[in-house]
Amino acid sequence: MNTATAVSTAGAPAPAAHTATGLLIIGASQSGVQLAISLRALGYTEHITLLGDEDHRPYQRPALSKEFLQDKIGSESLIFRSNDYWDEHNVTLVKGERIQDIDSNPDGSGVAVGSSGIRYPYTRLALAVGARPRRFEAEGSDLHGVVYLRNADDALHLKDLAPNATDVVVIGGGFIGLEAASSLQAMGKKVTVLEYGPRLVGRAVGEDTSGYFLRKHRERGLDIHLEARVRKIHGADGQVSAVELETGEVIDAQIVLVGIGVIPNTELGEKLGLDIENGIVVDHAALASDGHTLVVGDVANMPNPVPSAPEGERIRLESVNNAVEHAKVAAYALMGQREAYAGIPWFWSNQADMKLQIAGLSLGFDSTVKREVPEKGKFTVLYYRDGRIIAADCVNAPLDFMAVKQALAAGKNIDPQASADPAVQLKTLIA
Repeated sequence: MNTATAVSTAGAPAPAAHTATGLLIIGASQSGVQLAISLRALGYTEHITLLGDEDHRPYQRPALSKEFLQDKIGSESLIFRSNDYWDEHNVTLVKGERIQDIDSNPDGSGVAVGSSGIRYPYTRLALAVGARPRRFEAEGSDLHGVVYLRNADDALHLKDLAPNATDVVVIGGGFIGLEAASSLQAMGKKVTVLEYGPRLVGRAVGEDTSGYFLRKHRERGLDIHLEARVRKIHGADGQVSAVELETGEVIDAQIVLVGIGVIPNTELGEKLGLDIENGIVVDHAALASDGHTLVVGDVANMPNPVPSAPEGERIRLESVNNAVEHAKVAAYALMGQREAYAGIPWFWSNQADMKLQIAGLSLGFDSTVKREVPEKGKFTVLYYRDGRIIAADCVNAPLDFMAVKQALAAGKNIDPQASADPAVQLKTLIA
């Protein structure tokens, strides 16, 4: 990339320049916010610019598909920090700006250029740019009423549409799809879920957990179609009216919510010449291939942080916990302390009265153990590899979740035979 210089065309004023900053964080996301907060806690004294492309103060996303959608909480409850906090900690918050290009120098400094024309000079750069929804491509996918749910504007749009809708089709049976489907059903909507694959939440949980959620959601009245193929989305006067499947079935809908996964936002990493592979490739300390740029959160392709992971295995994690912990590691790296990211990933999803908590990663499991207490709505699947616990899916079973997380963090095991008895507390089996 070229050394950053301010150049103007003849007869035109030079683009405005923002105040030079010690660290420019592109992405006012969970990971971007945590990076700024962690750096201040570690004693980083240089100016920080936290730049986001949304016209909102930095906010929490998990509640968008649940409590916020159902009007159980207001927008202020989502805000991470007050404006006073940023002012007091010498952090300039820039809203509604999208970085289109970056001129970088060999030492990691450079200038980012916004869509507004403003230039943002920096000493160090961090990318917390996250991911964007995968778009659904079918006839009618551009009709009014076809929506996504990734950010606050998406949630506000969906809330505006909901009062005038009686029928909702959700395309995608992953976490976001099922959370939103549960919320919309609780709001009195008739909800149909169309999942392309053979089971629900296929990328995140095993067959037993998928089957449990399928059974419970159907018992609650969700109309769920597996291996569903959408032929087209029907509309009238530009407004969605129905979804047609390849089988010929037509399902009424005034809202079609698409939740078919996300695509990491690697464009700025590509402009910088960074290594890209299902995200921006980073090392154990959240440093990209140039050795200077920090990359955190959903966009980062990192070495598997689980201590027992196979050598060389890499993953990209989409979770609040990862966003927070990965940002902390990046903060240490910027302070000159290369702390390898090593920990136990965990995730959660609230769907109706089911709270799923996942500890660890079930990649490579070769056996499972089920624990269920039907009268209490408790359901747990333990995943083992070579006789050792590697992960667990826990529904309404927080004690199981905590025990597995504790065992994994300590490098200990939970006996698979004894754990099959749901009356036995798992914490007593950690050894």
